[in-house]
Amino acid sequence: MKAIRTGATPSTLEALEYGDVADPREPGPGEITVELKASSLNYHDYAVVKGMIPCKQGRIPMSDGAGVVVAIGTDVTEFSVGDPVVSTFFPEWLDGGPPTTAFTRVPGDGIDGYACEAVTAPSTWFTRVPKGYGHAEAATLTCAGLTAWRALFVDNAIKPGDTVLVQGSGGVSIFALQFAKAAGATVIATSSSGAKLERLQSLGADHLINYREVEAWGPKALELTGGRGVDCVVEIGGAGTLDQSMLATRVGGHVALIGVLAGFAGPVQTGLLMAKNLRVQGLTVGSRQQQLDMIAGIEANGIKPEISDRFPLERLADAFRHQESGSHFGKIAVEI
Repeated sequence: MKAIRTGATPSTLEALEYGDVADPREPGPGEITVELKASSLNYHDYAVVKGMIPCKQGRIPMSDGAGVVVAIGTDVTEFSVGDPVVSTFFPEWLDGGPPTTAFTRVPGDGIDGYACEAVTAPSTWFTRVPKGYGHAEAATLTCAGLTAWRALFVDNAIKPGDTVLVQGSGGVSIFALQFAKAAGATVIATSSSGAKLERLQSLGADHLINYREVEAWGPKALELTGGRGVDCVVEIGGAGTLDQSMLATRVGGHVALIGVLAGFAGPVQTGLLMAKNLRVQGLTVGSRQQQLDMIAGIEANGIKPEISDRFPLERLADAFRHQESGSHFGKIAVEI
């Protein structure tokens, strides 16, 4: 079968290799073979293929995978041949808190991922997909969708009348906007692009802040809430934007720290953190059960992901270059 593999260590986009690898083995007890049809790009995948996250040479990248079950082993009762399925980000995190091994077993990082035509794995590494979803749509859920879901409904309990602030127009932020609006929340969206802000408004954003025009967007968000502050910030920037997020948040509010796009480390206003009794919580995706809960929520509200662009598997490097440009809106899909 065909697959993409990383090249020399540290990896680069130019070193990605498209070629033949061994076909997956027949499924054993509790396993399924999935013919993969789509994946989608996340910053985590970009960090792997750019060498920012070390991995062994020849690793098959991509943490998201969606496709069709083509064979099942004994003892598999959840799926049948022909079922559409989508992967989980942490294959061994089924429910409850994350196991200590979770971060060493991420597909496309600690183990081979889904930039290939087929895979055989335990059936618990996959879930069903939302009714009416295509393969590319399903592939957006594994990382970006579930991260937004956990930020709002697992680590928090967003409800009608709450206010959520989302940053930018990437996959996590747009899912957070859609989920928050489905829950009856007010959404404040930030971006440096007027055109993207208009698109965020068309998806339901109630208030817009262009952070290039309004550098102190935290106080601006506070103003938009009448001085109360937002209930939750979906923080994708990290150290570079955390202070503004804390300024925007209400007393006792929640900052869901899910990204590091504006810095891996930096000073934190601990006085502000304490004075406002804030909860700043780091999170990385979620469990299989949380993914199933999200899928039920998606079906109940008819939510569909925003897919900006689609690339064939053999042009995966070009897909990442497009991601680097920052011109996409929502998710970039890979069709296999």
